[in-house]
Amino acid sequence: MRSNRVKVRAGVSMAATLPMIAGALALGIPAAHAADSPARDALKGTRPAWATAKADKGATSNNAQVKARVYLAGRDSAGLAAYAKAVSDPNSPLYGKFLKPKQAEARFGATKAQVAAVKSWLRSAGLTVTEVTSHYVAVSGDVAAAEKAFGTQLHNFAKGSKTYRAPAKTASAPAALKGAVLTVTGLDNAPHKAQHKDQLPPPDAVFKNSGPFSSYYGSKIASTLPDAYGQKAPYAIKGYTGEQLRSAYGAGKYTGKHVRIAITDAYASPTIAFDAAKYAKKNGDAAWKTGQLHQSLPKNYTKTEECGAAGWYGEETLDVEAVHAVAPAADVTYVGAASCYDDDLLDSLSKIVDGHLADIVSNSWGDIEANQTPDLAAAYDQVFQFGAVQGIGFYFSSGDNGDEVANTGVKQVDTPANSAWVTAVGGTSLAVGKGDKYQWETGWGTEKASLSADGKSWTNFPGAYTSGAGGGTSRTVPQPYYQKNVVPKALATANNAAGNRVVPDIAAIADPNTGFLVGQTQTFPDGSQQYSEYRIGGTSLAAPVIAAVQALAQEARGGKALGFANPAIYAKYGKKGVFHDVTDNPTGSGLAVVRIDFVNGVDAADGLATSVRSLGKDSSLSAVKGYDDVTGVGSPANGYVQSYRRH
Repeated sequence: MRSNRVKVRAGVSMAATLPMIAGALALGIPAAHAADSPARDALKGTRPAWATAKADKGATSNNAQVKARVYLAGRDSAGLAAYAKAVSDPNSPLYGKFLKPKQAEARFGATKAQVAAVKSWLRSAGLTVTEVTSHYVAVSGDVAAAEKAFGTQLHNFAKGSKTYRAPAKTASAPAALKGAVLTVTGLDNAPHKAQHKDQLPPPDAVFKNSGPFSSYYGSKIASTLPDAYGQKAPYAIKGYTGEQLRSAYGAGKYTGKHVRIAITDAYASPTIAFDAAKYAKKNGDAAWKTGQLHQSLPKNYTKTEECGAAGWYGEETLDVEAVHAVAPAADVTYVGAASCYDDDLLDSLSKIVDGHLADIVSNSWGDIEANQTPDLAAAYDQVFQFGAVQGIGFYFSSGDNGDEVANTGVKQVDTPANSAWVTAVGGTSLAVGKGDKYQWETGWGTEKASLSADGKSWTNFPGAYTSGAGGGTSRTVPQPYYQKNVVPKALATANNAAGNRVVPDIAAIADPNTGFLVGQTQTFPDGSQQYSEYRIGGTSLAAPVIAAVQALAQEARGGKALGFANPAIYAKYGKKGVFHDVTDNPTGSGLAVVRIDFVNGVDAADGLATSVRSLGKDSSLSAVKGYDDVTGVGSPANGYVQSYRRH
């Protein structure tokens, strides 16, 4: 499962999709301030691509209301990026010399004079300042005032079957502000108008897996069903638990003690404390201690219907339970966003950085790169860099749709995983055998074939592509220095001769067919709400698993924060015993598991569906020897956590 602005439950027979929220980020792109006129600086990326002359339906009414955020560039954006790189690079003399939040703000944040100047400009145009933070100035007012402030007319544009407001040309700010403005968001009101609600909906309808199951990989063979790749395939496991994952990824004696992990998603499960405690007790994880699980939530929630709020409960549950399963002593703080929109997600990330709520941040949400815009790219980029200078590392799931061609028709990566300033986490299919012994991994990519009517064959075996780990080469983000000499040139230069960012960086279990067991309170057909367990996957499983492994590594390092981890991860590439070099064909023959699912997702009342799921078939992406665009440098091996030990 992965909570995207397009949200997909990988491995669940029914997929719930959220509306796409345009504008993720293109990390590595600084705020651009090209000359718009002698007295104005353009704020690049503020006119959306769909606001074309052909789609223009005329001027927006002057009396229509606008709510916008003017993000602040700070006093030294170039210095912020340079320091973030220096403290993250093991080869730098500044490595690990992190700043405290107040030090970072004093050195790189906006000055009082800059904030005052921005507020004065906005008010002089007739806008009302509604909120001021260290990151932005929020304003409201009518269209006429917004047009005056940002030097552009606001028009109505056709977008599909609907009409939305957007700038008719790129917005700008007075040159006299001397680059104090990073960008402005909110001038366009696509994709949907918000419906504000303060109350969260009840949990989603129950989902259950049908058996038979394997208790570990290969423990129960589907001996009465047709062969796959010349042999009988095992039934899918019921769902791995903490002991199995800890063994597979070399946890050893480490538990994440004294390490703080934060998790961001939208909204908040009203039953998370009960569910997490019950799950740990039932599945052999250490009991949660008093005060070990915290939640930091907004005063009000918005866009609950549009974002499918209840669907995010399962995301929080998966993230919290997976982190605790692998790092049972780590302190966990869940930071819920008010909605699935960028401004609210940015607020959650900023809350973690401003208060240094954790050193490690797991994020299982995103969007396609085609929806990224340079304005929001710069805003996200700034948060990640402020985190890096304080020793905070961000981990993002790489996506659940492989190369995205089947999903969007265009080969592309996902964001924010494409950021040069975050650790993109790819996905694998994991085989843990008897005695919790690691057997192998493939890159996560699934093809599904259903059992024929006569039960003697698999229809059109190996079947159609269903899902897989996101990966590939960015079209917009330049190649970061730490990927050079590790990422094959053919991948780096796929879209640009100069080389671009390739995703992911590292990988862990994601395939829902070899997935993780989750326990969650759900709504049953009779209307009751009951705790139930099911197997789930997606790179939103891989992200918290890697975040938890990083907590173990931080403990092994004596508690010293790892910060932005990519430079250190790539520096360990090629060292013996540190990574599992994951390939799609680890055993030399095709691999598959058999699944029997309830047609209605709950019980056998409407029948059962039998299928075989082939492993290691991720769209056009391939897990090969060495670095690849499905699993990055690989998954953590027994030597990974140990490699951080201080000698």
